[in-house]
Amino acid sequence: MTAEMERLGEPIGFSRDGEGGRRARRAVRERAAKVVADEELLDDVELMTAEAVANAVLHGSGLVTVTIATDGRVLRVEVADDGPAHADPADADPHGRRRLDHGRGLTVIDALAGEWGLDQSPGRTRLWFTVTP
Repeated sequence: MTAEMERLGEPIGFSRDGEGGRRARRAVRERAAKVVADEELLDDVELMTAEAVANAVLHGSGLVTVTIATDGRVLRVEVADDGPAHADPADADPHGRRRLDHGRGLTVIDALAGEWGLDQSPGRTRLWFTVTP
């Protein structure tokens, strides 16, 4: 989060199970609705959150944390986990390039987000995206 952004509620933390991801997705939609009036954009935010959470659960480690914030102009969602993305040779595409997702997750986020990024360190992976309400 940037210094100018205000969190919309406390970060949502959960273990890497299906129920935690569902709770996080619903909570992000509810919080985003405080600043986003467009139902289609809320659908997009929920979908991008679901894809980011799925990547964290599938490829990450430890606790998953979801944070949502706004500066009044932009809504930002961050999904972080306690480890780097796993580099499994089975995750490579047919040309031998590394893939961070097994499907459409990052493609969906790339298509729908205003901006997005992936920050990795040995002890943390953070995927974030923004939308403009």
